[in-house]
Amino acid sequence: MGRVGSRDVRTAWRLACSAAIILASLAQVAAFASPPHEPARTQPLAFRVDEGRNINAFVRDGPVAAHLLLRSGCDPRLIVAFPAGNSGVGIWFSRLARPAKWTLEAPPQPLTGADHEGRPLRGIVTLASIEVPELNLHGAVLSSVRVLRDYERTGDQPAGVVTGPHFGLRSVTWERDRLDGAPGYRLALEILDGTIDGERILAGPDGRIALRITALTGAAPLTPLAGTALLNQSAGQDPAARRTLEFLSYHEKFLAGSWRFNTYFGRDTLLSVRLLMPALRPQAIEAGLGSVLARLSPDGEVAHEEDIGEFAIIDHMRSDGTRSATPVYDYKMVDETLMLAPVAAHWLLDDARSSERAAAFLENTDSTGLINGAALVSNLVRVIDEGARFAADPRPANLVSLKPGVNVGNWRDSEIGLGGGRYPYDVNAVLMPAALDAVARLQASGQLDKWIDSQTRAKLREAGKMARIWHAQAPAIFAVSISHRKARLAVAAAAKEAGISPAAALRSLPNGPLRFQALALDAHGAPIAVLQSDVAFDLLFSDPRPSQIELILASILRPFPAGLMSDAGMLIANPAFAKADKRAEFTREDYHGEVIWSWQHALVLAGIEHQLARSNLPIATRHDLEAAHRQVTAVVDATRKWRNSELWSWNVLDGHLVPAAFGASDQDADESNAAQLWSTVYLGLAH
Repeated sequence: MGRVGSRDVRTAWRLACSAAIILASLAQVAAFASPPHEPARTQPLAFRVDEGRNINAFVRDGPVAAHLLLRSGCDPRLIVAFPAGNSGVGIWFSRLARPAKWTLEAPPQPLTGADHEGRPLRGIVTLASIEVPELNLHGAVLSSVRVLRDYERTGDQPAGVVTGPHFGLRSVTWERDRLDGAPGYRLALEILDGTIDGERILAGPDGRIALRITALTGAAPLTPLAGTALLNQSAGQDPAARRTLEFLSYHEKFLAGSWRFNTYFGRDTLLSVRLLMPALRPQAIEAGLGSVLARLSPDGEVAHEEDIGEFAIIDHMRSDGTRSATPVYDYKMVDETLMLAPVAAHWLLDDARSSERAAAFLENTDSTGLINGAALVSNLVRVIDEGARFAADPRPANLVSLKPGVNVGNWRDSEIGLGGGRYPYDVNAVLMPAALDAVARLQASGQLDKWIDSQTRAKLREAGKMARIWHAQAPAIFAVSISHRKARLAVAAAAKEAGISPAAALRSLPNGPLRFQALALDAHGAPIAVLQSDVAFDLLFSDPRPSQIELILASILRPFPAGLMSDAGMLIANPAFAKADKRAEFTREDYHGEVIWSWQHALVLAGIEHQLARSNLPIATRHDLEAAHRQVTAVVDATRKWRNSELWSWNVLDGHLVPAAFGASDQDADESNAAQLWSTVYLGLAH
């Protein structure tokens, strides 16, 4: 058959299959749509993000919300992740001899079906094809997204969730109930072009495999926060950011990111609510804060992540032998507990919109009977308890450390994100003093009086004095000073290794020593001399002295590898001045290495805007802040296509750093989420 004939046949096939999808969707939706307990229908949402090797297609329509990911390359896979229950299904195919590329032939359509007992299942149906001689089924996972996430990293899944395929003449299907007998999952491939041979799918005469993909979950849908319930008129007009934020926003909680973090994360929620606050409707702000308060530990710690749905069942089976789906919360992080008070205080005390809402919000009771005001007080007490040792004896050993036996504790929560550090800079130099400031303000406001007894009030009244000690003493412990000669040698060596000219970076170095704030302290209190972007937290959560502002701006704006700024964006870490073992741990392939995280740009811009709102800064400092805002804005505009991603890496082209999708390289430690909550926070910046 000639080339023209093949195109005609393929076009006819696409049209026929698209029509079949629509008809099948309408038929099944009509049969099972909108049971009485499901949320009211909001405006449908559908969009696509192509990034690196991944096609990402999102849909939210009525009770259906789903994210389809098609991964091209030598290790193809397809995943469908659902916000409902943090559930998902996925297929991994065996490694190919040559890279192959997926084509999404028709966008995902919402679908509501039923399981073997007639219980509702909700998901999508779509068409995709791939030009490859054959696909070998390597493994399928139907479970929590947490299980899929672990399978992607290790190739293992709990024995109880392993599901075998059922082969038809031209189809293969996986289906099972959840471990507790609740409605579970279904994943089906119908081969529209090609044949099945054992566990191989062989290409059709045109050398392609074409599939109709059906993916469904039985988890209860969430209630969307959308339209006038989410953003106000001051929000930025970036359509991509708006779509991403809407897909991740629900009355029950904000989702941290899809596909891998499709549920509540405390840190992501708090940072995003704080940065988006000017653009969010009050009910959205309170939904975010309420979700954090509802998940506090009895002694006021903020939950990092939640295990829900089947992953909660797996937790309980391991810990107590039951098949309970009661959520399990993770409290291993130390930064989130210190973020709640500053964010809550900013809403309750600084935002005029809360004046008529604060009392009702604090009186609100969640499904467990916990009152928001009482929960917030428990967190304030926790802050005082954690800050007391250093306030009484300000030395490194009394700073806030990572928890015993845990090597993560702040947002740099990969294995080497802190370079082996035990005392993170952001936690101790910024968040603890900011939290103590907020405790003092909230206590003085009287808004929490009905939940504060005399003993607690006496403790909270110490917050102001403690804050002054932390502000004065903690940041200096992280100070690093590199001689001019050593700094020049380190910059030249790092530039040579990266394959770029050192000229601009060398010119940017000061005549005297190079000074910056260490990423963290090690277990002995010694600074880990990795130049880091967390100084931007100072700009948003503190009111630094002008000299401190100059130091922060210099670290951020000096060209890499003297500082953090590059044509590809602001790097979050620069190990040029660290010891050799640390330099090897912070590369552009590492999740928290020499890479660019989108939200950190927004943190810098929001921090600069916060500083410019002050009335006590010298004119020269204000001019420096304004110039820095213009420079960072220019970089953000230049990397706009990456802005809603979680993070990205870089390559070198003509001597300059250029953005590259993180996860596109086989050496990358992981892959970036195409939809990330805190990458939408530009919507809250001044325009």
